[in-house]
Amino acid sequence: MKVLMVSSETVPFSKSGGLADVVGALSPALAMSGVETRVLMPLYGFISEKDFKYKYTLSVPMLDKDEKVDIVSTKLKGVEYVALKHPVFTERKGIYGDTSFAPYGDNSYRYLLMSKAVLAYMKRSRFDADIVHCHDWTSGLVPFLLKKEGFLSYSIFTIHNLAYQGTFPRFDALQLGYETEDGMFSGSGIDRRLNMLKAGLVYSDMITTVSESYVDEIQEKEQGCGLEELLKSKKDSLAGILNGIDTEEWNPETDKFFKTHFSSSDLSGKKKLKAKVQKKFGLSVDPDTPLIAMISRIAEQKGFHELLHGTPCALEKILDKKCQVLLIGTGDKEYVDKLNKLAEKYDNLSVNIIFSQEASHLVEGAADFFLMPSRYEPCGLNQMYSLRYGTLPIVHETGGLKDTVIDIDSDLYKGNGFSFKKLDSDEIVKCVSRALAFYEKGSKQVDAARKIGMNTDFSWKESAQKYIKIYEKLLGGTNE
Repeated sequence: MKVLMVSSETVPFSKSGGLADVVGALSPALAMSGVETRVLMPLYGFISEKDFKYKYTLSVPMLDKDEKVDIVSTKLKGVEYVALKHPVFTERKGIYGDTSFAPYGDNSYRYLLMSKAVLAYMKRSRFDADIVHCHDWTSGLVPFLLKKEGFLSYSIFTIHNLAYQGTFPRFDALQLGYETEDGMFSGSGIDRRLNMLKAGLVYSDMITTVSESYVDEIQEKEQGCGLEELLKSKKDSLAGILNGIDTEEWNPETDKFFKTHFSSSDLSGKKKLKAKVQKKFGLSVDPDTPLIAMISRIAEQKGFHELLHGTPCALEKILDKKCQVLLIGTGDKEYVDKLNKLAEKYDNLSVNIIFSQEASHLVEGAADFFLMPSRYEPCGLNQMYSLRYGTLPIVHETGGLKDTVIDIDSDLYKGNGFSFKKLDSDEIVKCVSRALAFYEKGSKQVDAARKIGMNTDFSWKESAQKYIKIYEKLLGGTNE
């Protein structure tokens, strides 16, 4: 079986969020299962070319000219990574914009070019992919193009976050060089716009999402983002597969970012790491004070409105309890400013407006609890990192958080964290209070709960097999 992944980002080369983690971990997992896997991605300016080898130059027809796109490739963990070298990618500082708040004005052209380059690559390389697996809006027009150009490959479209749809002026669709169809647009009249994610839903042979609960949620108005009726109509071609994590990178027994390694059978290293992290991030070194971590994009989606709204806000009410809160992240200025003001007021709050892989590993390993009050969370990875590192998640019951975190108070023997159903400030405080009360019961019960999470298999092995079953199901059917 041959699979071509199409993604605008993938670890270890480029990353803005969980999409990159998924593609970068699922692809090697498929390769280990005997699937010939290639990943097609843009070569951004920040990616080192030293390990890539030039193969050939493609001529990709756009509306007004043919674009010359160099194909370079490298192999890693049994996967061939095929990169598109073109100035619209290489001559940029970022992936979608120089910052997360300033997207490039020509993003529609950039990812239409990527989509058309997929077909040009398949023709030139003669890589007869059985499955073309597209990820999020940037590759949403690939299934449409496959059908228009008569490819026999089946297409799968994975929704990582339905809220990001890639909408642009409707005339941008002319760059495809095909007569446009209703399935690639949203809105009507003067509000009619090209919608790349919608196109992926309409023209793909199968749609997947990154958790089972998210499948149900996106078919309802609250989280359907205007596409709920379309998704309901495609429910027979819709499946949820929980993301896995890279268990080699996220392993408390071998983590390269700290030396005080630990395991479910010996947690002493975690306690030592906690002291080091408390000191490093300006908190008082106290083994008896529970440490609550947040590593997050600081945005409304992640629950920061509910956490910071009101006087006193939910975070202040939490800080008035016996605990420490350590936050790592970047995001909306309004929330960042309030967090910084609170950090000046509270000695038990450490706010660090940074994006750091090292800090993420250190804090995941050191913390007692991990707070994720997300408004919605298609899958979420941090709660799984936390569980693997013996850090008990405190989460809103949504999407993948609901699928992975079992409330300790509802099931003491299987419980691995704390959860709340209704997202509001009071419920966040109540849930954190329950977690802190549990901590006060002593290390015996806390460590027992830690071990439940640490001994859960969050690897890609099981999830990769589920994707393979979907591939095989498509190949056993008919391509209509």
